[in-house]
This record gives sequence, structure tokens and C-alpha cells, in this order.
Amino acid sequence: MEEKIQTFRLISNNFFTRSLLKSISNYCEKDGKNRLEVGLELYSGVRKEACLKCRVAEKFLNLILKIGRKTFNVSEEEMKKTFADAYWRRGLSSVVKGLGLFGVTKPFTPGAPFQVVWEITKACNLRCKHCSANAGVGLDELNTEEALKAIDKLDKFGITILAFSGGEPLIRKDFLKLAKYAADKGIYVAVATNGTLITKEKAKEMKKAGIEYVQISLDGAVPETHDHFRGVQGAFNKTIEGIKNVVAEDFFVNVSTTVTKLNYREIPKILDLCEKLGVDWFMAYNFIPTGRGIDIAELDLTPEERENLLKMLYERMQNSNMAMLSTAPQLARVSLEASCQSEALVLSHFYSAKSREKIKGLAEFIGGCGAGRFYIAIKPNGDIQPCVFLPLKLGNIKSDNLEELWVTSKVLKDLRNKDALKGHCGICEYRYYCGGCRARAYGYFKDYLAPDPGCINNNEYYAMLKKEVELTPVIQR
Repeated sequence: MEEKIQTFRLISNNFFTRSLLKSISNYCEKDGKNRLEVGLELYSGVRKEACLKCRVAEKFLNLILKIGRKTFNVSEEEMKKTFADAYWRRGLSSVVKGLGLFGVTKPFTPGAPFQVVWEITKACNLRCKHCSANAGVGLDELNTEEALKAIDKLDKFGITILAFSGGEPLIRKDFLKLAKYAADKGIYVAVATNGTLITKEKAKEMKKAGIEYVQISLDGAVPETHDHFRGVQGAFNKTIEGIKNVVAEDFFVNVSTTVTKLNYREIPKILDLCEKLGVDWFMAYNFIPTGRGIDIAELDLTPEERENLLKMLYERMQNSNMAMLSTAPQLARVSLEASCQSEALVLSHFYSAKSREKIKGLAEFIGGCGAGRFYIAIKPNGDIQPCVFLPLKLGNIKSDNLEELWVTSKVLKDLRNKDALKGHCGICEYRYYCGGCRARAYGYFKDYLAPDPGCINNNEYYAMLKKEVELTPVIQR
């Protein structure tokens, strides 16, 4: 297998191959999609007619897919069935485009972010202690016409997933209109919500709009914990009802928990509750000291607590029908270390599998923290950031060329270079699988290349931060 993958890398990194990939990665105005995506539609039988240039793209893709089938031992019938789904067509188009733009990098950089998280409003009905958006009142947002044009630009750029967030996205009156507009273009549409506004009727409306994935925040197993953290009494019961309603409508449901000292010991009970509710994923979110989170940095886990949490998730995952993942990229390291003694395995917040060798290659491809590489974020006013938790403006969706930013931005180039990281992150043998959370590095050190102080391998930096807090007079905090 390793020899086959090396052969695939050599072919893909060939100068001629990359030049050809670049030439067929453009958006086709006649066929209304990226030429690579049109080629995959022709290949899978979804489309019958296309322009000459898109048919050339299909011929070249046939060659790439033939190599891929032999490398990964997949039948042509299986492959055609896979690419009948728009999600996989857009994803592979982005991978192939990335090969043309960047070659086979370590970790991989696609031709467009697989996911864009768009905070479409700052309006919110809760007052969460950790809110990175400082949400409350909806101000300075793109209007409906501007938002639709932004979706057009994201579609042409070639993104795979558009995740609407906030604030609380369901508060925005045109939310379902925007979601349907994106879904109709073949974009996989997700929403991150607090769940309190999802009635049975609203869940049906969301389904009809083409939303496929719903992430709902739950920060406690009991009302007291959740409501305290979310700032509104009664939020817990409404959130649980929201989860039940989206599960009933057969969405892909992810329950997310921002883990802090307030709920750290309650996580097993939250997992019990999620399994009982029948959700698909549980996601342990890293605490990031940004937005309102700056004021509660003392609630962050110690490196040892985070390590214990990730080990617990890994171990419990082996006997559950629910995937237990985390935005903490250290989960990849924990998984790979633990899998030395076992075939069982789970990786970060992107994927899980049972084969160590298969997942090791995939982990290197995914590369841990994906800020500015696998995903970007858009603020309510259209400003573009590497991540919702990393407040660095790269440009604005209304005025900037997305592909130009993607290819030329110094910040994005820095974030993709795992060898440029500082502290133990830069020399760690797992840097291509993990690399630390860049938003946490920036939040604590105002340097996105700094070490992630949440890892046990960066204990000296955590100790440094703890000492600074202890020496800072309360009046200055």
C-alpha cells in the first residue's frame, strides 16, 4: 500500500500533471460549475452533456480515478456510486484542484476550503460565557442580496460545506432562504445552533430547505450546569427538545460541548445523555480565550485534564455507536499513541476508522488544526478569518478575490507550514497530525505560530501563563 501511495504522490507532484490540473480547475460559465466537478458529474452519470473543455477534464479525471482505484482497491462501480453524491464530487474537485495549486503537501492543502463557517448574525437569545462572537444584538450584517452574492462566490470558489453559525442563526429571518439557496447549488449545508428555537415545525422547515447537518451546543448534563454557562434559565430544557426534534427528522446530529472546569467532570454524563438521545456525534470543543472567553480564561483545562479527557473519549468511543471527537488536534496524537497496542482508533474532529495504517496516512492528510487550510470563517459583516476563533482579518467576501487570498495570503501560508511552529509544536513527531490549536496559541500569546499551551508537551508554556495570571493584580484582570 505504501509503495502505491508513493507512486500516486510522484505522479501527482509531476510538473506536467500539476500544470494540467491547474488548466482544468477553472469555473465553467457555460456549464455553471468547476470543470472538475462537471467532469465528475459526467463520470458518475449525473450529467449527460457538457462543453468540450469540461469533457477534456472528464478524460483526465478518468486517468486520475483509475490510478486511485488501483491504489486504494476500489471498484469503478463503487466509485461512480460515491460520486453520484454532490458532497463527494465537490470534495474531490477541491482535492484535485489543490494538487494543481500546491502539489502533495504535508499536511494537504485543498484547492478551496472544505468548510466555511459563516456567522450570519451576532443576534442571539442566550448570553454564553465563552462566546467568541460577543453575540447579543444583530448589527453590521450582510443584507439578503449581499448574502446571496456571497454564496455565489463561495460556490464558484469550490467549497464543499457551508456551516451557518452566529450568534444564533435561526434568529435571522432569511436564514432558511440562504440555506436553501446554498443547498440548491450542491453545497453541503450545516448549521451550528443553541437548539432552543428548533420546534418540531422548525425542524421540518430546516429539512425542507436542504440542511443536512445540525450541531447543537450542550454544556451540561443537568439544567443547572448548562443554564449557568449559557446565561439564561430554562435554556437546557429547550435545547434538549431541539435535539429531539432534529433527531426525529433524521438530520446528521452533532452535540457539541465546550469543555471547561465547570463541566469537565460532567462529560461522562453528557455522553450518556447524548447516547440516549440518539445523536450521531459528540464533539468536545476546545476552550478558546477570545471574545467573551477572554474574561474566563481561568476556567480552561490544564494540559493534564485535557489529556485525560481525550484518552477517556478515545477509550469510550471503542464501545459506542456514537462517534466521540474533539476540536483539540491533540486527539490525533492520543489516538495514534493508543493504537500502538490496539487496532481500535479514532481521530480528531474529521474522521475515525479501525486500521492504524489507513488512518495514519489520512491523519497526515488532514493534518490536525485546519485553520486557513481545511476551513475558513466569515464574520457577519463579510470579513474573512482563518477560523472563527482566530480574529485575524484576511479580507472581505464582498470585495476580495477568494482564490487569490487562498493562494497568496502570508497568514494562510504560515498556518499551513507545520515546520514553522514554535516551541515543542515545531519539533514534535506528531506535528503533521496535530500541530496544536493555532487559535489557542494566538489567544494566549498573540502569535498564531506559538505553542499550544493546552498540550502536555508544552507544559512549560502553560506554567508560564499560570504564573503570569498569579502575578497580575485582580484589578488589572
